[in-house]
Amino acid sequence: MDSYRHRGQRRQLIDRLRETGKYDERVLQVMANVPRHAFLESGFHGWAYRDEAFPIDCEQTISQPSTVAWQTSALDVLSRQHVLEIGTGSGYQSAVLSVLGARVFTVERHKPLYKKAKLTFKQLRLNGIRSFLRDGNKGLPEWAPFDRILATAGAEEVPQALREQLKVGGILVIPVGPDGENQRLLKIVRTEKAIWTTEDLGVCQFVPFKEGLA
Repeated sequence: MDSYRHRGQRRQLIDRLRETGKYDERVLQVMANVPRHAFLESGFHGWAYRDEAFPIDCEQTISQPSTVAWQTSALDVLSRQHVLEIGTGSGYQSAVLSVLGARVFTVERHKPLYKKAKLTFKQLRLNGIRSFLRDGNKGLPEWAPFDRILATAGAEEVPQALREQLKVGGILVIPVGPDGENQRLLKIVRTEKAIWTTEDLGVCQFVPFKEGLA
């Protein structure tokens, strides 16, 4: 249930993020309407609107709201665009993308997370999200190409499959760094069929990007 208290805490969080001037206002408005506590265990509901990452099942985490705002702003999603997300996790990032108007294709390698996120999407009536239990390293070739691709785990290098599944003019946002350390958030734009440009957006920290199903 999205209580009055939760809505108030969410407004305060979004106001703090807005004060930094770092994030797309469209993204903040969407985040103001997505109940982050619904993607957490009940024991974390009282803390859901702190700007912190929290543990979820399978030794994964739900990203802190400022990170979600940062990645989503960098992705520059437009309504009805096809967005591939690698790493469903709790499903919170998927929800933000969906409410922005994207058609979301989200891939998760951990079966418990995949099943739980699907149930949460159903409960919240987020019908614009398609979930897949897959190896994210391979993307979703049968649904490619995508307008946008977002990875929520830190890869040692950018998987070539994700580069190839991006439309010309499309944007890929992915954390890259050795074994979850010293990561940089990269924004990669496919400017031509065989040309990708890369912009380093800064230091970040994500769980490691792993191959195969868990």
